[in-house]
Amino acid sequence: MRTLTWIGAGLLGLVMAGPLGAQEKLPVEQQKVSRLPPLPQPLDPVLQDMFAKRRAQGGAVINLQLTTGHSPKFSQAASTMAFAIRFDSEVPRRLIELTIMRTAQIVDSKYEINQHIPLFKMCGFTDAQLAALPEWKTSALFDAKERAVLGYAEQMAHGGDVDDPTFAELQKYFSPKGIVELTYTVGNYYANGLLTKALRIQIETDGRETVAGKC
Repeated sequence: MRTLTWIGAGLLGLVMAGPLGAQEKLPVEQQKVSRLPPLPQPLDPVLQDMFAKRRAQGGAVINLQLTTGHSPKFSQAASTMAFAIRFDSEVPRRLIELTIMRTAQIVDSKYEINQHIPLFKMCGFTDAQLAALPEWKTSALFDAKERAVLGYAEQMAHGGDVDDPTFAELQKYFSPKGIVELTYTVGNYYANGLLTKALRIQIETDGRETVAGKC
Protein backbone atom coordinates (compact mmCIF):
# COMPACT_ATOMS: atom_id res chain seq x y z
CA MET A 1 0.00 0.00 0.00
CA ARG A 2 2.82 2.38 0.90
CA THR A 3 4.54 1.58 -2.37
CA LEU A 4 1.40 2.32 -4.36
CA THR A 5 0.89 5.55 -2.44
CA TRP A 6 4.46 6.61 -3.23
CA ILE A 7 4.06 5.78 -6.92
CA GLY A 8 0.77 7.67 -7.07
CA ALA A 9 2.32 10.71 -5.43
CA GLY A 10 5.21 10.57 -7.86
CA LEU A 11 2.92 10.44 -10.87
CA LEU A 12 0.87 13.30 -9.50
CA GLY A 13 4.05 15.33 -9.11
CA LEU A 14 4.99 14.65 -12.71
CA VAL A 15 1.56 15.70 -13.96
CA MET A 16 1.65 18.91 -11.93
CA ALA A 17 5.18 19.69 -13.08
CA GLY A 18 4.25 19.31 -16.75
CA PRO A 19 5.91 17.26 -19.51
CA LEU A 20 9.08 15.34 -18.72
CA GLY A 21 12.08 17.61 -19.13
CA ALA A 22 10.02 20.79 -19.13
CA GLN A 23 11.50 21.85 -15.79
CA GLU A 24 15.01 21.86 -17.17
CA LYS A 25 14.93 23.27 -20.67
CA LEU A 26 17.59 21.85 -22.92
CA PRO A 27 20.23 24.18 -24.39
CA VAL A 28 19.20 25.27 -27.88
CA GLU A 29 21.94 23.14 -29.45
CA GLN A 30 20.23 20.03 -28.08
CA GLN A 31 16.66 20.84 -29.07
CA LYS A 32 14.66 19.21 -31.85
CA VAL A 33 13.54 22.08 -34.09
CA SER A 34 12.74 20.40 -37.41
CA ARG A 35 12.07 17.04 -39.02
CA LEU A 36 15.66 16.12 -38.24
CA PRO A 37 16.91 14.99 -34.82
CA PRO A 38 18.80 17.36 -32.53
CA LEU A 39 22.44 18.05 -33.40
CA PRO A 40 24.95 15.40 -32.30
CA GLN A 41 26.82 16.26 -29.13
CA PRO A 42 29.47 17.44 -28.63
CA LEU A 43 29.10 19.93 -31.44
CA ASP A 44 31.38 19.69 -34.44
CA PRO A 45 34.29 22.19 -34.12
CA VAL A 46 33.07 23.98 -37.27
CA LEU A 47 29.71 24.59 -35.58
CA GLN A 48 31.30 25.61 -32.29
CA ASP A 49 33.28 28.30 -34.08
CA MET A 50 30.33 29.42 -36.22
CA PHE A 51 27.95 29.66 -33.27
CA ALA A 52 30.49 31.57 -31.18
CA LYS A 53 30.96 34.12 -33.96
CA ARG A 54 27.20 34.61 -34.34
CA ARG A 55 26.81 35.30 -30.65
CA ALA A 56 29.79 37.66 -30.69
CA GLN A 57 28.08 39.59 -33.50
CA GLY A 58 25.00 40.07 -31.34
CA GLY A 59 22.82 37.42 -32.93
CA ALA A 60 21.45 34.12 -31.69
CA VAL A 61 21.89 30.62 -33.00
CA ILE A 62 18.54 30.16 -34.70
CA ASN A 63 16.67 27.03 -35.76
CA LEU A 64 17.97 27.28 -39.31
CA GLN A 65 21.53 26.61 -38.11
CA LEU A 66 20.33 24.03 -35.58
CA THR A 67 18.92 22.12 -38.55
CA THR A 68 21.50 22.65 -41.29
CA GLY A 69 24.26 22.09 -38.73
CA HIS A 70 23.92 18.37 -39.42
CA SER A 71 26.19 19.22 -42.37
CA PRO A 72 28.61 21.65 -40.68
CA LYS A 73 30.56 22.75 -43.74
CA PHE A 74 27.42 23.26 -45.83
CA SER A 75 25.87 25.25 -43.00
CA GLN A 76 29.01 27.34 -42.67
CA ALA A 77 29.08 28.03 -46.41
CA ALA A 78 25.40 29.04 -46.36
CA SER A 79 26.02 31.41 -43.46
CA THR A 80 28.97 32.97 -45.30
CA MET A 81 26.76 33.62 -48.31
CA ALA A 82 23.92 35.05 -46.21
CA PHE A 83 26.32 37.41 -44.44
CA ALA A 84 27.89 38.49 -47.74
CA ILE A 85 24.42 39.38 -49.03
CA ARG A 86 23.52 41.17 -45.82
CA PHE A 87 26.75 43.05 -45.10
CA ASP A 88 29.00 43.18 -48.17
CA SER A 89 26.72 44.28 -50.99
CA GLU A 90 26.98 47.41 -53.07
CA VAL A 91 23.19 47.43 -53.15
CA PRO A 92 21.84 49.33 -50.11
CA ARG A 93 20.81 47.09 -47.24
CA ARG A 94 17.27 48.48 -47.37
CA LEU A 95 16.82 47.14 -50.89
CA ILE A 96 18.45 43.83 -49.96
CA GLU A 97 15.86 43.34 -47.20
CA LEU A 98 13.08 44.32 -49.60
CA THR A 99 14.31 41.66 -52.02
CA ILE A 100 14.59 39.03 -49.29
CA MET A 101 11.11 39.73 -47.94
CA ARG A 102 9.39 39.57 -51.32
CA THR A 103 11.28 36.38 -52.23
CA ALA A 104 10.28 34.77 -48.92
CA GLN A 105 6.67 35.71 -49.56
CA ILE A 106 6.70 34.23 -53.05
CA VAL A 107 8.15 30.92 -51.85
CA ASP A 108 5.81 31.12 -48.82
CA SER A 109 8.57 30.51 -46.28
CA LYS A 110 6.93 31.52 -43.04
CA TYR A 111 10.21 30.85 -41.28
CA GLU A 112 12.17 33.36 -43.40
CA ILE A 113 9.35 35.90 -43.24
CA ASN A 114 9.34 35.70 -39.44
CA GLN A 115 13.11 36.14 -39.17
CA HIS A 116 13.27 39.03 -41.65
CA ILE A 117 10.31 41.14 -40.52
CA PRO A 118 12.47 42.79 -37.80
CA LEU A 119 15.22 43.46 -40.36
CA PHE A 120 12.69 44.79 -42.88
CA LYS A 121 11.40 47.23 -40.28
CA MET A 122 14.91 48.05 -39.09
CA CYS A 123 15.53 49.34 -42.60
CA GLY A 124 12.64 51.77 -42.34
CA PHE A 125 9.81 49.89 -43.98
CA THR A 126 6.40 50.21 -42.34
CA ASP A 127 3.67 47.77 -41.42
CA ALA A 128 1.62 49.27 -44.24
CA GLN A 129 4.38 48.53 -46.75
CA LEU A 130 4.74 44.98 -45.44
CA ALA A 131 1.01 44.43 -45.85
CA ALA A 132 1.05 45.97 -49.34
CA LEU A 133 4.07 44.03 -50.59
CA PRO A 134 2.16 41.11 -52.18
CA GLU A 135 0.18 43.68 -54.22
CA TRP A 136 3.07 46.09 -54.78
CA LYS A 137 2.21 46.60 -58.47
CA THR A 138 -0.96 48.49 -57.53
CA SER A 139 0.44 50.13 -54.40
CA ALA A 140 1.64 53.73 -54.17
CA LEU A 141 3.87 52.90 -51.16
CA PHE A 142 7.00 52.01 -53.14
CA ASP A 143 9.22 54.36 -55.13
CA ALA A 144 10.53 53.78 -58.66
CA LYS A 145 13.79 52.16 -57.54
CA GLU A 146 12.01 49.83 -55.15
CA ARG A 147 9.54 48.90 -57.87
CA ALA A 148 12.40 48.08 -60.22
CA VAL A 149 13.81 45.71 -57.58
CA LEU A 150 10.42 44.16 -56.91
CA GLY A 151 9.72 43.67 -60.60
CA TYR A 152 13.00 41.83 -61.06
CA ALA A 153 12.55 39.69 -57.92
CA GLU A 154 8.98 38.86 -58.91
CA GLN A 155 9.87 37.53 -62.35
CA MET A 156 13.03 35.77 -61.25
CA ALA A 157 11.27 33.99 -58.38
CA HIS A 158 8.43 32.93 -60.69
CA GLY A 159 10.55 30.86 -63.02
CA GLY A 160 13.53 33.09 -63.79
CA ASP A 161 12.45 34.34 -67.22
CA VAL A 162 12.93 38.08 -66.70
CA ASP A 163 11.63 40.05 -69.68
CA ASP A 164 13.60 42.82 -71.36
CA PRO A 165 11.52 45.78 -70.09
CA THR A 166 11.86 44.60 -66.48
CA PHE A 167 15.61 44.11 -66.87
CA ALA A 168 16.02 47.47 -68.58
CA GLU A 169 14.22 49.14 -65.66
CA LEU A 170 16.60 47.48 -63.23
CA GLN A 171 19.61 48.68 -65.25
CA LYS A 172 18.50 52.28 -64.76
CA TYR A 173 19.40 52.05 -61.09
CA PHE A 174 22.02 49.34 -60.65
CA SER A 175 25.49 48.51 -61.96
CA PRO A 176 26.32 45.00 -63.21
CA LYS A 177 27.77 44.31 -59.76
CA GLY A 178 24.54 45.37 -58.09
CA ILE A 179 22.45 43.29 -60.48
CA VAL A 180 24.54 40.20 -59.69
CA GLU A 181 24.07 40.89 -55.97
CA LEU A 182 20.30 41.18 -56.33
CA THR A 183 20.21 38.03 -58.46
CA TYR A 184 22.17 36.05 -55.87
CA THR A 185 19.89 37.41 -53.15
CA VAL A 186 16.73 36.16 -54.86
CA GLY A 187 18.30 32.80 -55.71
CA ASN A 188 19.76 32.26 -52.26
CA TYR A 189 16.62 33.11 -50.32
CA TYR A 190 14.35 31.21 -52.71
CA ALA A 191 16.42 28.08 -52.16
CA ASN A 192 16.62 28.77 -48.45
CA GLY A 193 12.86 29.21 -48.29
CA LEU A 194 12.33 25.82 -49.90
CA LEU A 195 14.78 24.28 -47.43
CA THR A 196 12.89 25.67 -44.43
CA LYS A 197 9.65 24.20 -45.76
CA ALA A 198 11.03 20.79 -46.78
CA LEU A 199 12.70 20.25 -43.41
CA ARG A 200 9.78 21.87 -41.52
CA ILE A 201 12.01 24.14 -39.51
CA GLN A 202 10.07 25.53 -36.57
CA ILE A 203 9.61 29.28 -36.15
CA GLU A 204 11.37 30.58 -33.04
CA THR A 205 8.98 31.40 -30.22
CA ASP A 206 11.58 32.48 -27.68
CA GLY A 207 12.76 35.71 -29.29
CA ARG A 208 15.93 34.36 -30.92
CA GLU A 209 16.87 36.40 -33.98
CA THR A 210 19.66 36.22 -36.53
CA VAL A 211 22.56 38.68 -36.67
CA ALA A 212 20.94 41.97 -37.63
CA GLY A 213 23.80 44.31 -38.44
CA LYS A 214 22.88 47.81 -39.55
CA CYS A 215 20.76 49.25 -42.30
